[in-house]
Amino acid sequence: MANEDQFEGKTKDIGGKVKDEVGDATGNDKMKHDGQADQVEGKVQKAAGDSKEKLSDRDA
Repeated sequence: MANEDQFEGKTKDIGGKVKDEVGDATGNDKMKHDGQADQVEGKVQKAAGDSKEKLSDRDA
């Protein structure tokens, strides 16, 4: 079962991909870079959630 960090991280990653693609398609470099930053932030948050889940599974 996914925890909140995993869910929010994946959501940020997907939203960032959309921003990246829209920025690329429209030539909007700021949107493209913001989307890339959102993707990185989302991946980090999801990884933190993955770690939390592994720790809680190990303790259970």
